[in-house]
Amino acid sequence: MTMALAMAGVGSAAQTPSPPAATERQTSPRPPAPKGPSLGRPASDAEIAAIDVSVGPDGAGLPPGSGTPKQGAEVYATKCIACHGPEGANGVNDRLAGGQGTLKSATPVKTIGSYWPYATTVFDYVRRAMPYPAPHSLSDAEAYAVTAYLLHLNGIIAADEVMDATSLPKVKMPNRGGFTSAFKPGR
Repeated sequence: MTMALAMAGVGSAAQTPSPPAATERQTSPRPPAPKGPSLGRPASDAEIAAIDVSVGPDGAGLPPGSGTPKQGAEVYATKCIACHGPEGANGVNDRLAGGQGTLKSATPVKTIGSYWPYATTVFDYVRRAMPYPAPHSLSDAEAYAVTAYLLHLNGIIAADEVMDATSLPKVKMPNRGGFTSAFKPGR
């Protein structure tokens, strides 16, 4: 073997010591497994409060603020009309008004006024999911106002009614009795 090959390690496999036998290997103990996935950090109370925006049918969780149908019409005209059309109909997305009396027909029209059982659920959805390109961007007052406008479009509240944490849970939706629980007592 030439000196150049030897320096490059070619042809010297026979000269390389073999690895120690399995019984001779030195192993270090593994560290203990983490107690969880070790991802992230615990959320602070303030971070949880910022995303804990659910509102129950009874109004639990409704924030301070208020709005009227007139105020809601102004918000709707700037932030909702492009998707839902004028007066909640004929837009590219779901129809929001009308449809009363159609649920048992061959072509039911499910809208806020014909299908939704609770006005508080309307508020909750508007506040969390609308407007489409920027969900959760409405102020609480804007969400109350848009909800009031939609309820008024459906003939559920008068034009001068104010919706807030006290009045909204009292609104009786036309289809409130149209749902039955899947969970029967005693089952």
